[in-house]
Amino acid sequence: MPSEQAPADARESVHGMGGGPPTIVSAPGALPHFPGHSAVFVANLMGLFFGNEAKTRMLAEQVGEVDSYGGRLLPVVDLLFRGPGRNLLVLEREADPALTRYLGEGLGLSLPETMVLPHDEYLRIGRALSEGTALRHEAIDRIAAHPSGWMDGYVTDETLAAVAAATGKRTLSTPGGSHRGNNKLLLLHHVEAAGLPVVPTELAASPAEVPGCLRRLRQMGFTAAVVKSPIGASGIGLIKVDHLDDRSRGLRGARGEPSVPEHFFLDGPCLVQGWLTPGEGGITRIRSPSVQMYLDPATVTLFDLTEQILSQSSVHEGNESPPPWLDQDPSIGEDLLRQAGVAARWLHAQGYRGTASVDFLVAEGTEEREDGATVYICEINARVTGATYPSLLAHHLLPGGAWLMRNLRFREPLEGQDILDRLAYAGDLFEAGRSRAGVLPVNFNFGEDGRVHKGQFLCLAPTTRGSEFLLRMAEADLPCASDRD
Repeated sequence: MPSEQAPADARESVHGMGGGPPTIVSAPGALPHFPGHSAVFVANLMGLFFGNEAKTRMLAEQVGEVDSYGGRLLPVVDLLFRGPGRNLLVLEREADPALTRYLGEGLGLSLPETMVLPHDEYLRIGRALSEGTALRHEAIDRIAAHPSGWMDGYVTDETLAAVAAATGKRTLSTPGGSHRGNNKLLLLHHVEAAGLPVVPTELAASPAEVPGCLRRLRQMGFTAAVVKSPIGASGIGLIKVDHLDDRSRGLRGARGEPSVPEHFFLDGPCLVQGWLTPGEGGITRIRSPSVQMYLDPATVTLFDLTEQILSQSSVHEGNESPPPWLDQDPSIGEDLLRQAGVAARWLHAQGYRGTASVDFLVAEGTEEREDGATVYICEINARVTGATYPSLLAHHLLPGGAWLMRNLRFREPLEGQDILDRLAYAGDLFEAGRSRAGVLPVNFNFGEDGRVHKGQFLCLAPTTRGSEFLLRMAEADLPCASDRD
């Protein structure tokens, strides 16, 4: 078991560099062996794009209430880092107090210490440290005083690495490993080299090259396409082109200029890919599964297989486990785990450690396999993902059960306690140790008025049908907006 204070020469052992490929353990439904030490975890959600502030603004505009998303880590940090000693969770905004009481007292979950560091202060600290400016900051003092020798975050960017160096701590991942591990273009090259199926892809080095890429995809028979920046998350860095035969809507902006923004290209060429559509190319159905995994220095554990719930623009809206179709198509599940192992070895070699997911597309009706389905790796999310926290909580609280996570937005803002009371009054609130099914509010998102505008809700039940029924009950118990968030 590693000691609490990482030794000065531990960098190679921490990151597992130079030790050969990891062992792949395929164990869906079983929690991995997480680190036996505590950590300072920085919920730097608005740092997902490694300093690309234009994408950060797009994330805030699209997702809404983004500074309170870090609260999702509150119930799972102590599952990820298992002491001794308490973990410290650094949030961009304080979590809802009523929800915090429910998670700790109501569910009996171990919760970390918390402190608040807004995103603009996080950036200011990063700039000062990079410039070598003398800096006294409460956050630096608090992190330095924490007994753990380890730091982690959604991403290990240069700011997180600088704070770790300034406070005498180690990061689980290297900054380069975290950055490369989230790069779709680098993963594409690896998938091609491994001989795995690849969606037809053109590369555009600038906005001016995108129209030519779209035209070539149209010549291949595609009627729609997608432009992907190498680094993206939650639909940011992704533009779907619905009609390749309509220049005004697909190829150019209103004034004739290329409609893909310059900041899409800061991390390298964009991927311009054909959009796999049922009814075209023999495809009858598209599925979007995801394999959840954990990487330590010697092992990668594939611990859950989920179905992603995506909008028409491919924006993540939720996850479900196990996928409802898995029993009918077990060979697809086997192929997903096999390809996830190929991707995981690549991610491990980049220097990334921690939780991650491999996202796939499954195109049914193709001739790639005897069962008429082709499995494509889409991307790796090298971070705590939208499926990590529900998966960890579900396996911890209801082992062997099914789970469904969705975002619910309300027609009118609510108080956190009101949300809990409404679910409890209807008999739908999950109670650890006393119920085999229920709705577990994981996190609440606040508007400028300080009230809850939406939240992330985990539906736990023995079966997939039961978790789907609980979602409908939650929507009836709460004043939910008509469209999913």
